[in-house]
Amino acid sequence: MSSSKDKKKKPHGQIRQSQVIMTFGPGSMFDLPNHAVIIGGLEYWTKGDEVHEPRLLAKLKDLLKLSSLVLHAPPPADDDPGSTRKTGIDSIQFPEWFITQSGQGQEAGSQIRSRRLVHRTSLTGKSKFIDEEKKSQSVVPIRFVRACKKGHIGDIDWYAFAHGGRTTCRRPLWIDERGTSGDLSEVWVRCECGQAERPIIDAIKLPTNTLGHCDGSRLWLGPLMKEPCGDPNRLLIRTASNAYFPQTMSVISLPDKNEAIAQAVDQVWEHYLQFVEDLEELIKERKRKPPVKAALEGLADEDVFAEIQSRKGGQTPGSEKSVKQAEFETLVTSKEEIGADHPDGDFYARCLPAGQWKATWTESVERVVLVHRLREVIAQVGFTRFESSSPDSEGELEIGVTRAPLARETSWLPAVENRGEGIFVQFRREAIDSWLGRPAVKRRGRQLAAGYECWKEDHKSTREFIGLPFVLLHSLSHLLITAVSLECGYPASSIRERIYAGSYGYGILLYTGTPDAEGTMGGLVEAGRHLARHFRNAIDLGRLCSNDPVCAQHAPENQHECRFLHGAACHGCLLIAETSCEQHNDYLDRALLVSTVDGNGAEFFDGNL
Repeated sequence: MSSSKDKKKKPHGQIRQSQVIMTFGPGSMFDLPNHAVIIGGLEYWTKGDEVHEPRLLAKLKDLLKLSSLVLHAPPPADDDPGSTRKTGIDSIQFPEWFITQSGQGQEAGSQIRSRRLVHRTSLTGKSKFIDEEKKSQSVVPIRFVRACKKGHIGDIDWYAFAHGGRTTCRRPLWIDERGTSGDLSEVWVRCECGQAERPIIDAIKLPTNTLGHCDGSRLWLGPLMKEPCGDPNRLLIRTASNAYFPQTMSVISLPDKNEAIAQAVDQVWEHYLQFVEDLEELIKERKRKPPVKAALEGLADEDVFAEIQSRKGGQTPGSEKSVKQAEFETLVTSKEEIGADHPDGDFYARCLPAGQWKATWTESVERVVLVHRLREVIAQVGFTRFESSSPDSEGELEIGVTRAPLARETSWLPAVENRGEGIFVQFRREAIDSWLGRPAVKRRGRQLAAGYECWKEDHKSTREFIGLPFVLLHSLSHLLITAVSLECGYPASSIRERIYAGSYGYGILLYTGTPDAEGTMGGLVEAGRHLARHFRNAIDLGRLCSNDPVCAQHAPENQHECRFLHGAACHGCLLIAETSCEQHNDYLDRALLVSTVDGNGAEFFDGNL
């Protein structure tokens, strides 16, 4: 029997592995039961099992300009009390300033609550503060820290802030709450010298630079890790939603398409494809020869030409495709089945016969695929503060974004695997292209583009407008998620989306994904069998919003509302849980889908449906 000294020390707290990637990655702030900490960089982690996903790995190597990179799962919980294996994530205590929990120094009947502001060096070993009267007081970490948009973070110099600049005064500091609302204008920092006091709200005034310039502190990589910066410090509330935005990239594991491509090429090899010498000739053959067009339907020209070159003994040319293009082409490749139906497989899907989903309101739909089994791999690349950075419409991360690193030297990245199911809907290119040519649609597009230009100028962004087809499908996706969730057994927050709107085609994938078996219960696939009904319900949901006519008549470029990336969209109609949306609830407009009370004529679906 082991003695108490031999027992392994328990961790201060626990979180799920998936939370480490999405919420509590390196550089995030976390409140443990008795401490406030900042999660350490990858040097402070023990690696979990290796995660294999070649397509994602290749994308990340190219993004980070690395020749060698590995994906690992976050460290698992060690439930074996006799194990001596080290596991877990180390963290660094932050912030180092605390306030006492009990108020002091106020007169009886006063509405002002004053609490002592103390540094960590003034605390006892049990994290208690002993005041001048020798009374022991409990303390809690201060909720205000400083940070910059590059992710650097540190404690506020409270003496300098209270005195309006550098000072040698080291008299006790107090936090006065001069009201009950909790508003920053009612929270003051006061020095006991009687010559200095200041409201916290002064710290949010950027032009005055009240918090000084950033010293480039990267505490999550080590207490002494700094880099040149000099940007103005900004006030950050530790528990605020803008304190940490993980930057992630995800892909869906795809089955090997080589077999499907080989079978398609076999059908027309002898009479047609064996004579093809270049890519342009292949494209002409697909247009001119009906047998070639039928056999190669859904296959990319580059993939077919690579197979032709391989058969002729030549080198297979590489084809760089976006994350979503590769997924879309796989989903439209086969007419019947995609992947193999194995219990432990990564991907298996079957096309739904058209007779089960054909209706007047689904005339724009070309194909419906029920994805019985899929595997999604999500890797964290870095993080930002104050403003999030979403992937572009193709699932690729922006190269020009200033992201904070996860490690001093990146040799591996944390990743998680999610298993789930889904519904894929492919739309006819002719239907969307015809809709894009209508004058009312072009007029609405100019309005949305004007709003985007306002956002672009406000955020100093270089990204181009995402395009009307994406906004159309994105808005429809949100309505479908709401409609499907009412019957499929999953809450709307558990259903996620992938929008495909590129030169390769148009489509929507709704899917679930969890680290365990909860994402594969079959409810979403079953709902896909009744897609026509859910499609109609989604269209009806978009016709009227509880906030109409205000919602329908919203102008994207309105400088007072500052909702530059929204058309007719709000929490009463299109906005859903941000865990479900790939664009953080931006680029939405139901006026592109259905006729609203504003009646601008840009609707994709006929109002008579």
